[in-house]
Order: sequence, then structure tokens, then C-alpha cells
Amino acid sequence: MSKMNFKFHIVLIEPEIPPNTGNIGRLCVATQSTLHLVGPLGFSLEDKALRRAGLDYWKYVDLKQHPTWEDWLHWRNTNYPQMPFYFFTKKTNQSFYNIRHTSPAAFIFGKETWGLPQNLIDQYPDQTFQVPMFSNQVRSLNLSNAVAIVLYEAVRQQL
Repeated sequence: MSKMNFKFHIVLIEPEIPPNTGNIGRLCVATQSTLHLVGPLGFSLEDKALRRAGLDYWKYVDLKQHPTWEDWLHWRNTNYPQMPFYFFTKKTNQSFYNIRHTSPAAFIFGKETWGLPQNLIDQYPDQTFQVPMFSNQVRSLNLSNAVAIVLYEAVRQQL
């Protein structure tokens, strides 16, 4: 398949589970997106589970690491100053289906156990969205599943 005319960035803040990050890396390769890892990781980038989930695609991941949220924001302001960015959390009522995606754009997700830092949710309430869940029996979606849902909806809107 030829290169598409869109560019997305997946930003993971302090991811903790290697297979999730490996799966997300594979999604990024499939969609020609950039994967940003922010803050301390709950694993090593040499972790076998990360590599197993990413299969032999991990070497193709366009990977950028940022020590802090402020460092990522500086990277964005330097490289893509007009790029919108969106946070994803269950702690809002705004559905991600209401986003009209443009390219480039960044989609920001928190760590598996706690989600996004509350200060980011409070600082950017108009940029905070959820992937709706239709059952009270589920607390949250798996991180790599949530990223896939959001990323492929953005891709669909660009086709």
C-alpha cells in the first residue's frame, strides 16, 4: 500500500505493560504514525514481551521518547505548532465520536493502572474525550484497544 496523506502521533504517558506498547507500536507502523513515550516507562524497551507483541515490526516504529509532558509539549510546539492534541480518559462525558479529525493530530493516553494525570485533564477539559463504553461491568478498555479505536477512526475520516 502506498503512503497515505495523513500523519498521526500516539502519545503514551508512562506506559506500564510491555505487550500493550508493543501492540501500539505495530498499529503505528501500520498507519505510518509516530509513537511517543513520555516519562518513565514501567519496563525496558529491550523487554521481550514488548518485542514479542511488536513482532518483527518494532524496528520500523517511528519512536520518540520524552522525559516529561513538558518536553513532549516543547517538541510539539517546535515541530507541529498548529497540531491539535486530544486526551483520552473515562473521566469525561465528551465522546471521541465528536472529534472532526485533521492531520496531523496527536492522541494522548495515560498509563494502564491510573490513566492520565488529573492535572492534564483539568488543564485541557475541552480536549479531553472518552471512548464510550455501554456496560457498567467494565471499568476501562485495554490501552492498545482504545488506541486502535481512536487511531482508526481518525484514519477513516481522512480516507
